[in-house]
Amino acid sequence: MLTRPQAQAGDKTPGRWLLPAGAAAFAVTLGCYAIYTAIHPKSFTLHPVDLAVYRSGGLIVRHFTPLYNPHLAAPLYDWAGYGRLHLPFTYTPFAAVAFALISFVPWWLSQQLSVALDIIALLTALWLTLGSLGYRKDKGRLGATLLAAAAAFWTEPFLRTISLGQINLVLMALIIWDLCQPDTKNSRWWKGFGTGVAAGIKLVPLIFIPYLLLSRKFRQTVMACVGFAFTVLAGFVILPADSARWWFGGLFVQGGRTGFTGYAGNQSLDGLITRLAGSVNGARPAWIVAAVLAGAVGAASAALLDHKGYTMLALLMAALTGLLVSPISWDHHWVWIAPGALAAAHYAMKAWQRKDKGAAMACGSIAMAFLAWFGTWPARLFMTARPLNLNHDSLLWIPRHTNPLYYERYGDQPWFPEYHWHGLALIVGNAYIMAGLALFGLLLATSLLIRPTQEHGDQPGRSQAGQRGRLRQPAA
Repeated sequence: MLTRPQAQAGDKTPGRWLLPAGAAAFAVTLGCYAIYTAIHPKSFTLHPVDLAVYRSGGLIVRHFTPLYNPHLAAPLYDWAGYGRLHLPFTYTPFAAVAFALISFVPWWLSQQLSVALDIIALLTALWLTLGSLGYRKDKGRLGATLLAAAAAFWTEPFLRTISLGQINLVLMALIIWDLCQPDTKNSRWWKGFGTGVAAGIKLVPLIFIPYLLLSRKFRQTVMACVGFAFTVLAGFVILPADSARWWFGGLFVQGGRTGFTGYAGNQSLDGLITRLAGSVNGARPAWIVAAVLAGAVGAASAALLDHKGYTMLALLMAALTGLLVSPISWDHHWVWIAPGALAAAHYAMKAWQRKDKGAAMACGSIAMAFLAWFGTWPARLFMTARPLNLNHDSLLWIPRHTNPLYYERYGDQPWFPEYHWHGLALIVGNAYIMAGLALFGLLLATSLLIRPTQEHGDQPGRSQAGQRGRLRQPAA
């Protein structure tokens, strides 16, 4: 590890080559994406159905007709849905209130702003990840952020998030920013509140609350609960009927409202077990047991990593646990692989500096495997129909999969292709969940076997007072 005086005295500091290399790589990436979108039909890159659902929810909150129907008991959740798939509004009432801001923007402009916001959120999340790993604010960190973003840009979860107009990247950046703030008694007393707000939009971030509790971060736990309670209360104040339907009517536990849980795009334990069981209802008991077990083990493991000083690894373990136990974890929810790959590259560089080539190659291989396994590839390489008519796919779309319209028309049927996967199709069709389970086991073993860190750069959540400017780790 380079200290500040050594970095200033040497001729080869990380900032000298990382910043131009990162800027060039990211500029080429954006240029290639812009050229591709300019010379191909819009459907090759964008299919913003989720953004349309967000906007429709916001218009219903604002009582715009014909979306808003005052004769319905719960106008937001009794809405017929968007498009030929009749996609319903599946988020919390507070999310609809927040999305009302989107509805003020013209539709054509909101699509462009959504793409720009997703790119900014990716850069922000990666920048904050490096800060949590101990890198100070300098050119080296900026260059490493741009390099990592250039690589993560071509992963399928990121491009799918852009194409659908999703908010996964924004919520991820919010959570990392919120929970990676330094822990001090006299400042940042609100730490955890942002995570609670994120959970008030999508319920999956609730997994961070037991993680904070088991980490004995009681103030942050309380603030996360306060943030979540704030969103619930705001929903009842602005949308009382819809809030009562969502919370008291049990809509928040009906994962099937978002679609077929056995669909190839659902890369969660529920999706895996449903495909193996051959029916949605038949998988329910086994999934409940698996989700409770994975949730308890994952939260405890994340707390143990945090206790040993590995704050970012703890955060990643909690996020991974949420992806596994959620009833629905669509492929675009797996954007957490971007900070995960960056963390693996960081530890590969640290091992290389210690001249531990074996550990360096292992961590580096994990980072490369992330990018390849979750990468996006031209759709013409695949023999099956493209999902959502996009011109890019990932490994999980290779096997035959159900047309989402069939589940709406016919309900759960034993002839759905996912129920008949076997051999390689069973592995590739569950690509993300397989990788997630492998990483879950790796992080669990790490939390049990690794020794507490003595480097303050790895534990910004403990105390960074007096450390800023003294540590200058070369970014991977």
